[in-house]
Amino acid sequence: MSYEKVSQAKHIIVGSKQVVKALKAGSILEVIVADDADVHLIAKIIHTAKDMNVSISHVESMKKLGKACGIEVGAVAVAITV
Repeated sequence: MSYEKVSQAKHIIVGSKQVVKALKAGSILEVIVADDADVHLIAKIIHTAKDMNVSISHVESMKKLGKACGIEVGAVAVAITV
């Protein structure tokens, strides 16, 4: 389900650092994180999203998430923007 959301979204931000930066800027509707990513990478994203009251969805695969974004590598996190 979330893979479809990502592939159909008009504006996304890919990558852990970029997602955290966008969360702090307040322009995010939803965050999708890959459960097979390193815990240290997703912990800051999840914490920031909760602080900003942004909904968080989980998917099982970084590789599939990256593919849904249209990139050749795995993605730790993706943010759907306004």
